[in-house]
Amino acid sequence: MVKIYCKNTGQSKMFNEGSYLADIVGEFDFERPYPILAAKVNNVVEGLKYRIFNNRDVEFLDFRTYAGRNVYCRSLCFLLHKAAQDLFPGCHLTMRRPISKGYYVEMVKADGSVELTEEEIAAIRKRMQQIVLSKIPFRRHEVRIEEAIELFSSIACEDKVKLLSTSDRVYVSYYTLDGTPDIYYGPLLPSVEHLKVWSLQAYHEGMLLRVPDRHNPKELAPFVDQPKTFDILKESMDWNRIMGLKNVGDVNKAIQNGGTRGLIQVSEALQEKKIVHMAEEIYDKYMGPDKIRLVLITGPSSSGKTSICKKLSTQLSACGLKPISFSTDDYFVNRVDTPKLPDGSYDFDNFDTVDHDALQKDLMRLLSGERVEVPEYNFVTGIREYKGKTLCLEDNSILIIEGIHALNPKLTDMVPQKSIFKIFINAITSSSLDDHNGISTSDNRLLRRIIRDYNKGAFSARQTIANWPNVRRAESQWIYPFQENADVLFNSAYLIEMAVVRSHAEKILNQVPRSCPEYSEAHRLLKTLQFFNYVSDKDVPATSMLRSFIGGNE
Repeated sequence: MVKIYCKNTGQSKMFNEGSYLADIVGEFDFERPYPILAAKVNNVVEGLKYRIFNNRDVEFLDFRTYAGRNVYCRSLCFLLHKAAQDLFPGCHLTMRRPISKGYYVEMVKADGSVELTEEEIAAIRKRMQQIVLSKIPFRRHEVRIEEAIELFSSIACEDKVKLLSTSDRVYVSYYTLDGTPDIYYGPLLPSVEHLKVWSLQAYHEGMLLRVPDRHNPKELAPFVDQPKTFDILKESMDWNRIMGLKNVGDVNKAIQNGGTRGLIQVSEALQEKKIVHMAEEIYDKYMGPDKIRLVLITGPSSSGKTSICKKLSTQLSACGLKPISFSTDDYFVNRVDTPKLPDGSYDFDNFDTVDHDALQKDLMRLLSGERVEVPEYNFVTGIREYKGKTLCLEDNSILIIEGIHALNPKLTDMVPQKSIFKIFINAITSSSLDDHNGISTSDNRLLRRIIRDYNKGAFSARQTIANWPNVRRAESQWIYPFQENADVLFNSAYLIEMAVVRSHAEKILNQVPRSCPEYSEAHRLLKTLQFFNYVSDKDVPATSMLRSFIGGNE
């Protein structure tokens, strides 16, 4: 017998050795408004087919948790892959690209054609429904890496073969669904019958796989049209294809062939080119009839706002303008007046954390040609201080405001909109582990923040991970709703970034104690990083945006 401590109930019970999580969950009585999809076993996420052979702590998870959503969405992607293979043998799907509250999917048929008709998408959707009704189980197989390479080579899955062949693993797991194999780097559901909420529709050149709403998993997440976000995602994907670096396996092979320095140089040049283009567009509009006077820059946490702001200022100067910039952070209300979360902690991401009335008043005075004394926020004392710093817009001056709330319309509703240029920055991770296993944009930014917080001595990895859900909730409420209002969406992610940050992140993540809840995320991030070959940061320029996170910047 083994003893299972259930964190959902705070109770322990005895079970036969080798019991499945799927059977164990039914023996504990706790509120579960939505189906249980997975569990954390000693703070590591496992599927419900996981068997317990020793005493363990277990926490059961539904779709409202990040881990539960991942299990469901991985399984849903396999369902789509299976249905597509049944109807179009030899086709190839590229998926797990998050967009519009779902996943963007491209399909190349066996004859090389990519066009999908509404009838073909409807047929795939119908086949998916039929498979769900069949209640077929997902079966897991653990084999030597050579066996997996041979299997996926035989069915022309080069993306998987490249990743596996550049990995240092000895064994790897893959899954089958009614004989169709695929690899997913995380647990799946026990069977397809649990996939009750989803939809599939035409979207641009491909399909949109829609998933449940994270707050109400019984309903589909609402469709949010994101044409500008899609354009920047598609641009990055197309560029990766042109470079022949579609997935991590391609990047690993380039690294092994001595192409590291070239990859870094191309990534830096591409980013600098985009910044130059932005500066020239702003200059043209400054000189035009609308006369742009104000540039607003925003983006989620660790997207690179401050670094891009500095680089843009340099390029605007090269165009003959005089950029003057400040951050909305300097207009934070005094800490005692900061809004609070339900648990009583400060809500630093709330819009009302910024004294937007004072900011807009100063902004209007600056745009009117007045000299204005602006504050500097003292993050140690939590007080907004005035120390005699003044700003004045002179001839050829242009004002740049950077901050997480910069694109909120309430911040600049008194300013003529035609005189504002809006920039939204995000680290849109366009490469994937393979064509069915994406890399989360959120993971990219979280790794950046973990490294930066640690290097600055501000927070440990455990503390950063613990606070990340609050950061993500605030972004969804205060930042992302204004993303499509931007004139330019800028992708700050580097193709080779995770290979560079791997050595920095691993030593920090390995300090997270196995006994704490945050270990689950640290463990998952470490597993993702293991697929990347190491790249030294010695060839990353001191002026690189990456340096603001990994250190060594000018």
